[in-house]
Amino acid sequence: MSFTMPHFMPALPEIFVLSMGCLILILDLFLSERSRVVTYLLSQATLVGALLLTFSIFGGRELTFDGSFINDPMAGVLKLFVYTAVFVVFLYARSYLKARNMFTGEFFSLGIFGVLGMMVMISAHNLLTIYMGLELMSLCLYAMVALHRDSQQASEAAMKYFVLGAMASAMLLYGMSMIYGVTGSLDLGEIAQRVGSGNDLVLTFGLVFLVVGVAFKLGAVPFHMWVPDVYHGAPTAVTIYISTAPKLAAFAMLMRLLAEGLGDMHAHWQQMLIILALLSLGIGNVVAIAQANIKRMLAYSGISHIAFVMLGVLSGSDEGYSAAMFYSIAYVLMSLGGFGMVILMSRAGFEADALDDYKGLNERSPWFALMMMILMFSMAGVPPFLGFWAKLSVLQALVGVDLVWLAAAAVFFSVIGAFYYLRIVKLMYFDKPETQSPIGGGFDLRVLLSVNSLSVLILGLAPGSLLALCQAAIGVA
Repeated sequence: MSFTMPHFMPALPEIFVLSMGCLILILDLFLSERSRVVTYLLSQATLVGALLLTFSIFGGRELTFDGSFINDPMAGVLKLFVYTAVFVVFLYARSYLKARNMFTGEFFSLGIFGVLGMMVMISAHNLLTIYMGLELMSLCLYAMVALHRDSQQASEAAMKYFVLGAMASAMLLYGMSMIYGVTGSLDLGEIAQRVGSGNDLVLTFGLVFLVVGVAFKLGAVPFHMWVPDVYHGAPTAVTIYISTAPKLAAFAMLMRLLAEGLGDMHAHWQQMLIILALLSLGIGNVVAIAQANIKRMLAYSGISHIAFVMLGVLSGSDEGYSAAMFYSIAYVLMSLGGFGMVILMSRAGFEADALDDYKGLNERSPWFALMMMILMFSMAGVPPFLGFWAKLSVLQALVGVDLVWLAAAAVFFSVIGAFYYLRIVKLMYFDKPETQSPIGGGFDLRVLLSVNSLSVLILGLAPGSLLALCQAAIGVA
């Protein structure tokens, strides 16, 4: 049996991030509290380096490591946005963590290894590679949620997340084993070729377990029970991490497993995703109205946004896939801004997570009230902001495959959802502030948050370039 040396170039960014993650972990042991900024700077440098390496090998389609790892345009684009999102998260989190004596190397080390897990998930072309990437990411997230050791709320959220995550991983692995049993292969390309000739009943059962596992990671109803508790219980710096970059990796997992590996079973998984999407749209938007905590409100809001990603994927067309990818990226940008505002408003001993904390924000800071209004309008799908074009592209994909009734249902629930976004705008502009304390945040946080919010407006005014990038990535993939 001959051994062929794999081609390492497609995995160069992963190798770099792994090496830097280990270096940061060891170096942090020898740093004093005053020198902790070195860990932060090295983490940011790691993300910039990975971005440059990914950009240098961007384009084309190449398989390596015996077909278990793929570098294609979809993987390249998603990785670039993962690095960008986590870079922004680390910058937002710095002042928040310092104010609470949580500015430790663990946050950044776990964050970097979580990025590595996302990268592996995005480039996986094998069932076990997908699972390895997923577990690496998930274990980092469990630990990050429990980072505030003295908080009973954070510990409880981490325990819930861990137990439910373990159950979802078990179901996903069980589904993978059934598909392997029928097809005799772990490679997604070979599975796609053999899936039509296998035992349909066993394959269908395997598919059900796969969809359940993926739905949990996406936070789709009825597997959403962890989302509001984890978003609320975790420190806001961790919540913003969980709510952004992992969504891009989950979208990639959805595409690799269903669109690439089990594309011939589209009729089966389409029905499952329709049910999940409708439940997520309904419960996500309706329950969000009853929330008085902005982190829980954004959690239920995220559930409804994930429904739109599933609507794009279930269409089964290249237009739907690119629309779902476009929506995922748009949601990450909006979520970064939304939770970034929560971090900006908070200070030591004050989390700014109640809706009433945003009363009269226009009187205290007209500029950031405007930024928050842009983000809320975009999440609500109001034109001309980015969220509107993201929703429209998904709806067009549904209409294109004659699922008009599903598009109408999505519009109906989106109108309901607009209420809780507009409620925040009303609180900021029409209510009196409960406090006159100045808005916190350093200069870098304020500038980046402003850029983040304005990018949602600018990309909304000219959405063609981002949508074309997604279409090109899916078309070649």
